[in-house]
Amino acid sequence: ANLLGIRACQKAMPGVKQVAVFDTAFHQTMPEKAYTYAIPYEYYTKYNVRRYGFHGTSHRYVSGEAIKMLGGKPNSRIITCHLGNGSSVAAILDGKCVDTSMGLTPLEGLPMGTRSGSIDPAIIEFIANHEDLTREEIFDILNKKSGVLGISGVSSDFRDIEGEAEKGNHRAQLSLDVFRYNVAKYIGREFAALGGADAMY
Repeated sequence: ANLLGIRACQKAMPGVKQVAVFDTAFHQTMPEKAYTYAIPYEYYTKYNVRRYGFHGTSHRYVSGEAIKMLGGKPNSRIITCHLGNGSSVAAILDGKCVDTSMGLTPLEGLPMGTRSGSIDPAIIEFIANHEDLTREEIFDILNKKSGVLGISGVSSDFRDIEGEAEKGNHRAQLSLDVFRYNVAKYIGREFAALGGADAMY
C-alpha cells in the first residue's frame, strides 16, 4: 500500500527525485535487552518479532538539537518526547537511541489520540468474548477508537478535550490525567534506562 504513493508520484513527476525515510531506522541502535520481547525467542528468529520504535526522524532531530544546546557534551543523556495524536518517548545516549516507548507497531507505549498504548494483552480476548468481536474488529478499536478519544468520548484532539475538561467534563479530565500520568511514567522509565539525564526535549 505504501508503494502506491511512490508509484503515483513517479508517474505524475517522472523527473523528480524521491527520498524514502525509514521512521524506525534511528532506533536500530537499541541494545538487544531493550528490543527483545519476553515471548518464545523463536518468534524473533522466525518472524523478527521485536521492538522497532517509531517517530525516529523526530527523536533524532530533537536529540541533536538538545546535544547542541549542551555544547556537544560527550555521552550526553537525552530524553526526547514526541507528543501529539501519536506519542512516544525515547532515551538517547551520545546521539544513539537506547530505548523507546513504541514497539513492533505504533500501538505500544503511551496512550495516544486514538491508540490505546500498552495494555494487558488478555484484554483482547476478554473483550472479544464479551462483545463477540473478531480479532480485526478488536485491533480496529485499539488503533482507532481508544486512547484519549476512547476515554473522553469527546475527540482525539487535545484542544477539544481541554475545552471540555474546563467545562467540568469528568471523562475529558480523566483522559488528560491518564495521558499526563503515562508521559511522566515513561519519562521515568527512560531516565532509568540512561541512569540519569542531562536534558529532556
